[in-house]
Amino acid sequence: MRLESGLTAEESISGRGGHPVDIENQGVKKCVILTGMSGAGKSTALKVLEDQGMFAIDNIPPALLSQLLLLLEKHRAAVRNGVAAVVDVRGDTLLDDFPAAIIALKAQVPEVSIVFLDASDEVLLNRFETTRRRHPLGGEGGVLDGIAGERWRLKPILELADMVLDTSALSLHEIRKKLLSKLCGSSTGGNILITSFGFKYGAPADCDFLFDVRFLANPYYIPSLQSLSGKDKAVQSHIWSFAEAKEFWEKLVPLLDFIAPLYLAAGKPQLHIGIGCTGGRHRSVAVAERIFSFFKEAFPTACSLKHRDITREQGW
Repeated sequence: MRLESGLTAEESISGRGGHPVDIENQGVKKCVILTGMSGAGKSTALKVLEDQGMFAIDNIPPALLSQLLLLLEKHRAAVRNGVAAVVDVRGDTLLDDFPAAIIALKAQVPEVSIVFLDASDEVLLNRFETTRRRHPLGGEGGVLDGIAGERWRLKPILELADMVLDTSALSLHEIRKKLLSKLCGSSTGGNILITSFGFKYGAPADCDFLFDVRFLANPYYIPSLQSLSGKDKAVQSHIWSFAEAKEFWEKLVPLLDFIAPLYLAAGKPQLHIGIGCTGGRHRSVAVAERIFSFFKEAFPTACSLKHRDITREQGW
């Protein structure tokens, strides 16, 4: 059995080099079972949850779920964010184990959710014709015969579902939003990364928003501040003492307060904000520190800070 990461279950525990993963054995606390009709969007849903940091696995026999979660007790992503697994008609007669497997799973994991993805026969037929894929139960019959057989086969599982998501008229964005809203407690499932850097070393290529703060007063030219960094209060006090710095902050806060929830509500796994000055030691660091403090109040568990160039030589 191969996981979404490309590793076997054993490799995911020991690491590629065979060394144990250094993580406290806390156990998996959350498991989402994705099931439902072929062509209804299970693969899309699995990717959405994987983007939120969950350990993802496709097409697993139900009876192996309990064993898999035991194996994943030392897997960082699984322990921290949970496990998302697809169980569907490809399991053939192994699906008969589903009810008993769920009972065992709920006794083992505090939070278990079964999501059944569905769509109308007409929509499913159109999707199969568009992608030219073969229905898993097609056999000698056509796609419609396969859909009918699958509905009959999945009826007992449908009755156990905690959530039924009809994707007939949903876009990818809408599927993502509904899943995150139901399964993550809110639609803001991503995290925020603030990075300070120096333009002389190049800007990060993966920033969603980049702010150039080289217009702020540069503490580098003040002898008593030159050896310090933007993390020091003396440098911060100097930068924010100027009127233009205060006005910049007053205009920056409403913008960030507006865009961050919108980005995360759209299902984006990460909002990366870059703050750049010349060398990446004073101005960008001070601004990044203040932005981090601002976001830390609203997103206490999903906000991180990185000072990329703070330790570089500053002479030029």
